[in-house]
Amino acid sequence: MKKVLVTLLTALCLLTTILSGCGKQSENKSESKIKIGVSAYDMYDTFLGQLVEQFQSFQNENVEIVVYNAAQSQQTQNSQVRKMIEDGMDVICVNLVDRTDPTAVIDAARKADVPVIFFNRELVEGDIGRWDKLFYVGADAEQSGVMEGELAAWACITNKELDRNGDGMIQFVVLEGEAGHQDAIVRTEASINTMKKQGIEIDKLGYAIANWNRAQAQTKATQFIEDYGDDIELVLSNNDDMALGAIDAYEAMAIPRNKWPAILGIDGTDVGLEAVKDDKMVGTVYNDKEGQATAMFELACVLAKGGSIDELSDKYTIENERYIRLPYAKVTSSNIIQFIGR
Repeated sequence: MKKVLVTLLTALCLLTTILSGCGKQSENKSESKIKIGVSAYDMYDTFLGQLVEQFQSFQNENVEIVVYNAAQSQQTQNSQVRKMIEDGMDVICVNLVDRTDPTAVIDAARKADVPVIFFNRELVEGDIGRWDKLFYVGADAEQSGVMEGELAAWACITNKELDRNGDGMIQFVVLEGEAGHQDAIVRTEASINTMKKQGIEIDKLGYAIANWNRAQAQTKATQFIEDYGDDIELVLSNNDDMALGAIDAYEAMAIPRNKWPAILGIDGTDVGLEAVKDDKMVGTVYNDKEGQATAMFELACVLAKGGSIDELSDKYTIENERYIRLPYAKVTSSNIIQFIGR
């Protein structure tokens, strides 16, 4: 009988020890540092660089943020995602190089059960439904195009001198982002269609792909100037960097400021805002990098703790239980002070 009692007491002590240990492990896990990995398509992209910098500013003693630059290589990005998983990241944030090719990223994350937040470059809608731990934080590309078109229409209506040849039409050129990129296509179409809806008669002289890049845009704009000269009355650009490239072209060719067309951009980067303040750009459309970085960080922290995106529904509008989109805003010289130094 004594042997039985001793055996039972020993087993009870062992069980207590195990349960106590499990309790400590669970407690340690809840208190452990959150690790967030980020892979960006190209950190030399001005807007993206500022967004990621804002995101990194949230790092603290309880949150570690590791950032990788994919340098426009999807293969490199796939390798970075695998490394982040191997390094024990709780959540991975991915700014896709190729929005049509997220398979390797999704498969690796799903196999390791690591949630993914895609940001800024929206993946194809069908792909985000491939797993219930895929999310997107960004903005509505069409809204930015509509706002750029509204700014362009406003410029044409308030400044009749833009129609320099007096033909009742506005001759314009377009500097577009990547070939086939959804945001580039949508922004261009929405801006042009909005101008038409606003009653502006327009005549497109030409367009050029400049890959969101300032230097490439300067080259393309220089060619436009050589081809069309003073006939260019408006430059629509898919982002601020390309709009600044157009400005660089006019300055490099020593064309007087009063001979410039109206130049418009999208994103509201620091340098873009300065160009609006200096009256080199008529306006830009502010892409809320601070809001996107904040939403992405808050979502990452929720997911790292095993929570749901619905926990943020009191602060953000959640679309299809997957999307958080921040609104754009129109910027001109009249309200520029609200946006500089955000």
